[in-house]
Amino acid sequence: MIFLLDRSADAPFPDPALAETEPNGLLAVGGDLSPARLVGAYRRGIFPCYSPGQPFLWWSPDPRLVLWPQALHVSRSLRKRLRADRFRVSLDAAFGAVIRGCAAPRAGADGTWIVPEMVDAYERLHALGLAHSAETWLEGELVGGLYGVALGRVFFGESMFSRASDASKVAFAHLVRRLAGWGYAIVDCQVHTAHLERLGAVPMRRDDFVRLVQSAVNERPAATAWAASERVPAPTRPLAGREAS
Repeated sequence: MIFLLDRSADAPFPDPALAETEPNGLLAVGGDLSPARLVGAYRRGIFPCYSPGQPFLWWSPDPRLVLWPQALHVSRSLRKRLRADRFRVSLDAAFGAVIRGCAAPRAGADGTWIVPEMVDAYERLHALGLAHSAETWLEGELVGGLYGVALGRVFFGESMFSRASDASKVAFAHLVRRLAGWGYAIVDCQVHTAHLERLGAVPMRRDDFVRLVQSAVNERPAATAWAASERVPAPTRPLAGREAS
């Protein structure tokens, strides 16, 4: 059954167990992308995803793809990339540029679900200290990165992009290692991809995932999590194209 949400930010989400099996996880339509709505969704294991011209669609697929931070798999080739120190990685240095990089057209894709309203919504969350990014730089240019939402001890990954070989993997590995050090319980990877599976992500039953999230979002990570002292600043060379916000 697909539920209709009104635009009141305090309108409750339905139980994720009631989501459709086909398409997998579709739960509700409507509502808005206010910070309160988004935070309420993530706290229940629900996330928005829709294409241009569609209404807001809310999902909670079963199974859910997750990564235990301590179980990150770094392949031999990725380990060499990390050791080579070819890339520089920063945190929260160019959130606006990262989300726009994720929204940009990709070869072989039919479009993007990161529509302008989504960009605006997550930039608001970033301004509130709830959405974060990891950036990969090569010779002063932004060549990859990812962004997501952090609540309690859960990081909800949203999207990543790469303009150089392994750039997004480098950002992901760097961030997950930080999350492990900060005491994060889990990284939500949403749905299965071979790319994330190779990095150690595994499926989890939705009911188990929801129970874990509802507990872990109320737990505090290390006090240093996302602190300015934990961030590596971006290179001083200006970004090409759109200025990061």
